[in-house]
Amino acid sequence: FDNSLVSNLELPSHSLPSYPANYSDDSKTWRPVEIFSLISRYQNEVSDRRICASISAPKTCSIERVLKKTERFQKWLQAKRLTPDLVQGLPSPLLRCPSQRLLDRVVRRYAEVADAGSIFMDHFTERDKLRLLYTLAINTHPILLQIFPGAEGWPLPKYLGSCGRLLISTSTRPLQEFYDSPPDRAADLAYQLLGVLESLRSNDLNYFFYFTHVDANMFGIFNNGHLFIRDASTLGVIDKQEGSQTATRTRENQDIFSCLVSGCQTQLPSCDTISEKHSLVLVCQQLLPLLLQGKFPSPVQEEIDLALTHCGESSRPDPEVLQAASQLKDILRPLRTCDPRFAYRYPDCKYDDRF
Repeated sequence: FDNSLVSNLELPSHSLPSYPANYSDDSKTWRPVEIFSLISRYQNEVSDRRICASISAPKTCSIERVLKKTERFQKWLQAKRLTPDLVQGLPSPLLRCPSQRLLDRVVRRYAEVADAGSIFMDHFTERDKLRLLYTLAINTHPILLQIFPGAEGWPLPKYLGSCGRLLISTSTRPLQEFYDSPPDRAADLAYQLLGVLESLRSNDLNYFFYFTHVDANMFGIFNNGHLFIRDASTLGVIDKQEGSQTATRTRENQDIFSCLVSGCQTQLPSCDTISEKHSLVLVCQQLLPLLLQGKFPSPVQEEIDLALTHCGESSRPDPEVLQAASQLKDILRPLRTCDPRFAYRYPDCKYDDRF
């Protein structure tokens, strides 16, 4: 990392969820990255207190030693393969309905161990297993970046590594910074966002992704104008190919890992209740109006507003919401311009209407 960030700049407060940095593989060429805290400073303190309290310890204790003695971790130590029963009770949306295929993908692509590529955990050290379990319990964002990498077409930034409770990934600007964008850029970003949701809903691997909630900081834009998911911590995954085992949070499978950053009483609804329209409704209600409102002349603006209204109505059947989103994309498509500001599709857009 660039030492000048420390020497010449005053680093932001520890309470910030992320801050910019420069990263280099060779100390000659530098690129912007973001350093994210997996959980907030307050959540870290609460988590540590809960861990120590679980053994009736005073204010401080050896976090690693306490977690290693838990019944869940002892089961992990004996396990050769990560199976759904080992993640029962963990609060992450990713593990709400875990399939064996998904968990195998987690182990096979986990980048923090040597010799990754096997679905078996024989090559995991004791500390490797604890690190993976702890990450799955507090924030699965870095796991999702590894198992669904942007290099394979997934709308996620590149994972560069982690250290302790910090994660490093390629830099993006949050969507919120673009709310005052000119009409053509707003149309382009909204079009991309709808496309991202479409790819999460329907893809070659037959995984259905959904958001438990959304906000403008969860999506980011690269320098080339390409929109990605900046924060995947609220992203759930349902395996449409293999089927998923609904996670339960009964007292039998609750432990300290279930309550590190969330209340132990949190209930997880059945995955059967997650509809195809789920993420679309959230985005059409909470994000797209702020990006598209009052940007276009009449009657285009009225058409956009009507499509947004229909897309954001949770009472409508899935086909109607999906149709409204498709209509909105059709309206937005010709409102985008083709110029170097949109480097992710320029100059291809000059020669091919698909861009």
